Parts: sequence; C-alpha cells; structure tokens
Amino acid sequence: MNIFEQCESKVRSYCRNFPAVLHRAKGSIIYSESGEEYIDFFAGAGALNYGHNHDYIKQKVMSYLDADGIAHGLDMYTSAKEKFLVKFNEIIILNTKQLDYRIQFCGPTGTNAVEAALKLARKIKKRPGIFSFMGAYHGMTLGSLSITGNTAIRSGAIGTSNSVTFMPYPYGFMESFDTIEFMESVLNDVNSGIEKPAAIIFETVQAEGGIIVAPIEWIQRLRKLCDKHEILLICDDIQVGCGRTGSFFSFERADIVPDMIVLSKSISGYGFPMSLLLIKPELDIWEPGEHTGTFRGNQLAFVGGTAALEYRESSNLEQDVKVKESFLKHFLIENIAPINENIKIRGIGMIWGIDVANLGDSSFAKELTSRCFELGLIIETVGRNDTVIKILPPLTIEMATLQKGCLIIKQAFEDCLSK
Repeated sequence: MNIFEQCESKVRSYCRNFPAVLHRAKGSIIYSESGEEYIDFFAGAGALNYGHNHDYIKQKVMSYLDADGIAHGLDMYTSAKEKFLVKFNEIIILNTKQLDYRIQFCGPTGTNAVEAALKLARKIKKRPGIFSFMGAYHGMTLGSLSITGNTAIRSGAIGTSNSVTFMPYPYGFMESFDTIEFMESVLNDVNSGIEKPAAIIFETVQAEGGIIVAPIEWIQRLRKLCDKHEILLICDDIQVGCGRTGSFFSFERADIVPDMIVLSKSISGYGFPMSLLLIKPELDIWEPGEHTGTFRGNQLAFVGGTAALEYRESSNLEQDVKVKESFLKHFLIENIAPINENIKIRGIGMIWGIDVANLGDSSFAKELTSRCFELGLIIETVGRNDTVIKILPPLTIEMATLQKGCLIIKQAFEDCLSK
C-alpha cells in the first residue's frame, strides 16, 4: 500500500484512472517520477488552457514573487488586481461586442462563482426558482449541485434540488423536440405547476454532460425567452470559456449577451485558483460584504491572469485554435468515426468528444482511456455513464504533439477492439 492509499480519503478520483506519481510538466507533456512521458489531453480539467508552466506567464509570476508582492489580499486594492482589471477590461470587455460588466471576485473555484450568481439572481428577482438543464454540470457545493443534472453525484446531498427545475437540453431525441417552445409553454401555462424562475443557467457546450454543443439558434432563442419573461440568463463558461471554443467567451458565436457570466479554471492562466462572476452593472445590487470569501483575492492568480491575457493578445491564439479545431474535426471524422458506425463525434474549438455509448458495454470507454494511458496519453471520460472520450488538450499544444496524441487514441481503439 502506498502513502496515498494509506493516508488519502477514498474520495480521490483522477489518480485511480492515471495511477502514476507525476513529477513535473512542461507545455503539453507531463512526466512521472519514474520517467514516463504523457501527452496531456486533460489540461487540468480545463484549467490549463495555456499548458503547464508557460514560460511567459511563469516569468511574470516569478518576478512578482521575487519582488515580495502581496500574496494574499482579500478584496483590498492591490497593484496586481489593478493590472488584471485594466487588462481584462481592455482586452476582453471593451473588445467584445456590446459587453459591459462589473467583475466580482469570488472564492477560489468555479462553484463559488456559481453560488454567487444563484444568490444574486434570487436577490434581484425575489423569486427562488432556477431553471437548469438535463446533462448540466455546475459544481460540487450545495447550490451548484442543485442545478447539476447528474443524480449520482447529487446523491450525497439530500434535498439539494428544491426550487430547481431541469429542462431538456437539445440532445439525443430532444434534438427533434423544440425545447425552447416547451419552456415557453411551461411559463405560460398557469397549471404547469412550475413557477417563473429568477434565472436560467446554461452551458453553451455541456462538457461533463458529454460534449454537447448547443446550436446557435437555440442559444439566441433562449436569450429572447429570458427577455420576454424577465428572467436572468446566466452563462457558465467555466470550462469552455477563456478561448476554449476559439473566441474568449463561448457564447460569442451566437452574438448574445448574458446577464451574468461565470468564469474560473483557465482565467488565472497558470492553474492558480480563481473565479469570477461578471454582472451587468444594473444588476450589481450587492451590499458591501454581502457575499465574501477569504481567498477571493488570489494575487498570484491576478498576475498569472494578466500575463495570460497579454499572451493571448500577442500570440493570435484565437486563430491558432481554429487551425487545431480543423485538424481535430477532420482527424476524428476521417480516422475514428469509420472504425464503427456506432461511434459519434461531437465538438467545437478544442473540446471534442468521441461517444462510444453504443459500442459494446459501458466499460468500453474506460478500457480505451486506460489503454491510452498505457500508450502515453492522459485523457478522461465524461457524459452519461462516462461513455464519451473527452479531448481537451492545452490550447497551446504543438501540432506535432496534438497529432501524436490523436494517433494514440486511434491505436487504443484498434487494440481494444481487437480483444
């Protein structure tokens, strides 16, 4: 028994799928203590869009530490926060069409920002209800669990879904069903038994739900539905924001403006804990200290986040993502989909899914990712019963490494199917 099994809680998860003691990492490669190299198609569950130990971001962080910069600042004014706010406002808010937001720094992880959004929406509208979507994932604290669709991970939090109604997302048989019209009918029917909610929270791409990409028209109609019924629209861009789909915000392709936006994961640029809630100015009705948290002022995250935005601005990262998106799409369609007619490919930008739900039993996806790990690739499963292989490499991954990782996936398919 190793020290992890001896001392660490049974709740540990990822290490069970990737049973190596990881030692160091650079770019899109992770190295174990025993010397193995792994291509990273996991990227810290989306927290490492810029890869591991990005040189430009690392140098900015090290310089800040060398200068004895403030490391912990609650919500006080600091030079690190000032620089981040200036850069974020300049590059993201002012350069993105029609956006105007106040920035709330929340606790260290995405679920903290989700909690803040739910709390604020209910305060504004004075209504308790929230609409979420089947297949949604928003975090592991009680409020976030209440709007997460996976009943398995909600099972330990009894009674979390009070005042939450799950609506159908455009996926599976629901793709031929008008889910927006259904919500319209529910809201207009005095006998539906469902009260008008304070907010609707949604993901433009359900990542943990199985890489389900919402159609542009559906997103636009959702915005109009919220406007018509005076419901706040909250976009959870924790995993698919920060350039994952190409543009900085994933909703930009639909040309809409949410009332609130939740950001975390890669916003710090370096894997430092950080989460933001972007709020339309007229909705910022918080009283001072009404929603707080000891680690809402992560100064290293401000430094890393500022550097990441500078790098994004100077490197033409958005165009680079489009090039890699084109490669991934064509590789998966031409090399993976033909392996079996039951394989389904879905994705956008640099988040893609290989759905093997109809290929063997539910353990097949796990066999595939295990074989990938043996071949030197870290990649995880998501979706219903974990039957979707999720491709989520750093945005900065070298094309040759991206190609090598994809070839490992193909090899894993061949090996597993040959059994």
